[in-house]
Amino acid sequence: MSKVQVNTPKGFRDFLGEQARTRQAIINSLTKVFERFGFEPLLTPALEYAEVLKGKYGEEEKLIYEFEDRGGRQVALRYDQTVPLSRVVANYPNLTKPYKRYQIQPVWRAENPQKGRYREFVQVDFDTVGSSSMLADAEVIACAAAALEELGFEKFTIKVNDREIFANLPNSVISAIDKIDKIGREGVAALIKSQNYSDFQTEEILKKITESTPTEKINQLFELLTKLKVRQDVYAFDPSLARGLDYYTGLIFELEIEGYEAGSVGGGGRYDKLIGLVSENTYPAVGFSFGFDRLIEALATIKPKIKIPTGTQVLVTIFAPEFLENSLEATAFLRNQEIETEIYLDPETKLEKQMKYADQKNIPYVLIIGPEEVKERLVTLKNLRERKQEKLKLSQVKAQI
Repeated sequence: MSKVQVNTPKGFRDFLGEQARTRQAIINSLTKVFERFGFEPLLTPALEYAEVLKGKYGEEEKLIYEFEDRGGRQVALRYDQTVPLSRVVANYPNLTKPYKRYQIQPVWRAENPQKGRYREFVQVDFDTVGSSSMLADAEVIACAAAALEELGFEKFTIKVNDREIFANLPNSVISAIDKIDKIGREGVAALIKSQNYSDFQTEEILKKITESTPTEKINQLFELLTKLKVRQDVYAFDPSLARGLDYYTGLIFELEIEGYEAGSVGGGGRYDKLIGLVSENTYPAVGFSFGFDRLIEALATIKPKIKIPTGTQVLVTIFAPEFLENSLEATAFLRNQEIETEIYLDPETKLEKQMKYADQKNIPYVLIIGPEEVKERLVTLKNLRERKQEKLKLSQVKAQI
C-alpha cells in the first residue's frame, strides 16, 4: 500500500492554536460592528448549482471550481457571497426589505496562489438589498470605515468611482484602465492600443477618464458621509477605478491600507441588476467585501486594537494519582471563575514532564497541589514566564493571573 499524501493541497491551509484564535477574534470584532449598523447574519451552502454562478463574473468565470456530482448535476463551490445572496433573495421573496445582511464564510477560486491570495479563503461581506437610496451606499462605506477603525487601522482609503464615467467604453478598455495603478499610464495606453485604437483615440480615452470630476452621485455620497461623521480623509474619488466584475452598475469602491503593499484589501459597489439574473424580480443592491486574509496580513503592519485571546492560562498538574481528586476540584473551580484551565490528563506522568508540556504550549501558569499544599489548604501557583512561584488560596488565583 502506497504512503498517503498528507500535505494540504496547494492554495489551502490549516490554522492552529494562536492563528485560529486571532482569526476568530477579528471575526468577533467585525461582527460587532456589522450588527451595530443593523446588518444580520447569513450562512449559505458551500455548493451552488453551477448555472447560478456562471455568467456573473466576466473573464474571472474560469476560476470557478465546477464539477459533476454523483447525481450527474453540475455544481460549483461558492466563488463569492454576492451571487449566493442574490439566490437567497430569489428563494425567499417575503424577506423584509431593505434586507441588510453580513456573511463571513470561505469561498473557493481555482487560481494561481500567491502572497495574500489563496484557493480557499474567507470573505467578509455586508450588503443592503432593496434600496436604491444613496444613503444605502453611504451606510456601507460608513460601516466599512467603522470596522477598520474597530480593528485599529487609522491610515486607509476607500476609493470611490461611478461606472457612469466609463459609459460607451467596452469592458476590455475599462479593464485596461483599472490597471493604471499597477502598470502606469503608458502600460495602460499600450493595452488600449492593442485593441485597434489609434494613438489619438487612446490619448482621448485616457484624458477623458483621468480628468473626470466627481459625478452628481459621488458628490451626494460624500455629503452623506460627512453627515454620518465619517472621517473625510478615509474616502476619495478615483476616476480610474473600474473593478473587474461585470455586475456593478453604479458606484464602486475599493479599499487600500497604507503600509500594505499586496494590493486591495476590499471593495464593492452597487449591483442593481444582478438579482434579476437569478430571480423573476430584480432589486437594487449595494455591498462591500473584505478579503479576510489580506486584512489579517495588513493588521501585521499596525498595532491591532483588538484583544487576541491567549488560550489556556493555567495548567493544573497532578502531583501523584492520589491527588487526582484535589486537582479535579481545583480545575472545576477555576473554570467556574472563567479562567481558561487545562488539567494534565495522565495522573502517572512525572511532574517535570507536565511542566515541560505547559512550557511547550506557552501556558503561562502551572498549578501544583501536593501533600504540603493539601495539608495547608493552599495551592502553589508557578509563573513560567517570570520563573517564580507562590503559595496562596485557590480563591486568590484569579487575581494573580
